[in-house]
Amino acid sequence: MAIHIVIPDDYQLATQQCDFLQHNDKYLCSALGDLTKDSMADHHLSAAEALILIRERTVVDAAFLRRTPRLKLISQTGKLARNVDVEACTMAGVAIVEGTGSPVAPAELTWLLIMASRRKLVSSVNAMAEGRWQTEIGSAVNNQLIGILGYGKIGKRLASFAAVFGMRVQVWGSLRAQEEARTDGWIVPESRAQFFATSDVVTVHQRLVASTEGNITAADLALMKTDALFVNTSRAELVSKGALLNALKLGRPGFAALDVYDDEPLYDAQHPYLQMPNVLCTPHLGYVEKASYALYFKTAFDNVVRYFSGDRSHVINAGVSER
Repeated sequence: MAIHIVIPDDYQLATQQCDFLQHNDKYLCSALGDLTKDSMADHHLSAAEALILIRERTVVDAAFLRRTPRLKLISQTGKLARNVDVEACTMAGVAIVEGTGSPVAPAELTWLLIMASRRKLVSSVNAMAEGRWQTEIGSAVNNQLIGILGYGKIGKRLASFAAVFGMRVQVWGSLRAQEEARTDGWIVPESRAQFFATSDVVTVHQRLVASTEGNITAADLALMKTDALFVNTSRAELVSKGALLNALKLGRPGFAALDVYDDEPLYDAQHPYLQMPNVLCTPHLGYVEKASYALYFKTAFDNVVRYFSGDRSHVINAGVSER
């Protein structure tokens, strides 16, 4: 009998187009939409022997695990994050494996948001659709100073994009990040305060861990220029709760471009960010791209096959007892 894999919170049901998921006789793969809206969710979850999770969309805790009595494995696309309660999974006898991803799609989306925000593209396009002509005057990024907070794979790619467009690049982050930025020839300011105060664009590329949660504070944002742009395609929780919304109301920074939110999916059309003309919002599209999906899901599926073929060497919650 085929092993039942369930992919929850596949909003576009994109995985139905992945041949390697749909045409393997040993595995039956079911894609579910938003679990809060999909009427078949409990039916499929009750039969699931493996889950493939799409990044951090699905929260797996003790309550969720009670809905999956046959579950043996969780295969995470990309690296494991705080959406999965490892202790609860281990106690329930559910093994966890994680995959890999690419910085390409999120870096490109970030750059798109920067350019669109600076040139006021969306409002200009919308005005033209309403019969108006040249309603906005944007600004070029050439010779502006971009501040990159966090210098991993995505941050490094952003630095190279910015340099090609004639921007000056400065970096802030851990000592490792600062040292690597200096080696790569970028500016490292004297202080965190100087980083926020001098950047024309601040773009966030930190991992969300205990030490970075809420580390971008109201005091940091208050230092930014009145015409500066704050971009977050990383994680909303990196910013202190409510700090960005209040900062935008106070006028420092003057603009924001966001791909991540405290509560997702964000369906409320009256959300304050969506009502602010100086904020450009996208629905967490950073990694949602064809090549990115292909890499995520092929790795995650291969990890499922590896597990059910008897190879448990990639299980990250060592000591788990199978159900």
